Amino acid sequence: MLKVRRSRAYTLWFGWYSRRQFRRHFHSLRVHMPTGLPAMDLDVPVIFYCNHSYWWDGFWSQICTELYFRQNLFIIIEYPQLEKHRFFTRVGAFSIDRSNARSAIGTLDYAASCLLSPSPIQNALWIFPQGIIENVDKRPIVFFRGTAGIAERVLKKREDLYLVSVVSRIEYLEDQKPELFLSFGTQTLLKKSEWQGLDALNGFMQRTTESHLDEVKRQVVDRCLDGFDLVIQGSESVNRRVESFRRIIGLGRGSGTNSAKK
Repeated sequence: MLKVRRSRAYTLWFGWYSRRQFRRHFHSLRVHMPTGLPAMDLDVPVIFYCNHSYWWDGFWSQICTELYFRQNLFIIIEYPQLEKHRFFTRVGAFSIDRSNARSAIGTLDYAASCLLSPSPIQNALWIFPQGIIENVDKRPIVFFRGTAGIAERVLKKREDLYLVSVVSRIEYLEDQKPELFLSFGTQTLLKKSEWQGLDALNGFMQRTTESHLDEVKRQVVDRCLDGFDLVIQGSESVNRRVESFRRIIGLGRGSGTNSAKK
């Protein structure tokens, strides 16, 4: 198992690098953030559980952490991927190997210990419980039970834990480059006294993610995007540059015609 080896310098670099990549490959990054979410109690750890539909998943976690939260970011990455890109351990990543049951259990224990570790800021775990990349519109959504297992371990040591649904959707709208929409749900405070078992929690997260994704799809299709903040504006795409050039040429011709008439 590969564990976190956090580095402030690597974290700052990765935030810069992520912004650069989003500006290069996307027309925009837009985020819906409930008003009360950044005001969560910093003493209560949080699990952000996310759909896994794109290669880009996870890149935006550092950006959102910097913009909205005061948190220690932890994120779980499949062992083969983290083995190839070990620098991610410097920004809060650790591995899970689902092919090895003992190792996977060790990862769940380690995840819980990260959330329970003493800290002046909030401990936050970002996790993609589908385990594999699946189409954003595939239903039903099926989660591995590992996220619920981590929550169970945390609640054995403390009284409460936040759960937050985060969903992403990439769409081509009016530009050559795609737009990335991220939507955060309102926080659910899960209490030890309300624990109903792994299957109950897993089912709750699956249903919440499905309805959350359906709502974001409706907003995008209907162009009801007022609730999304423009976080990153991408660099100008080829089609925008061509349109700008045509406008310049058109103005030039118009000026020439007007001068001739005079």
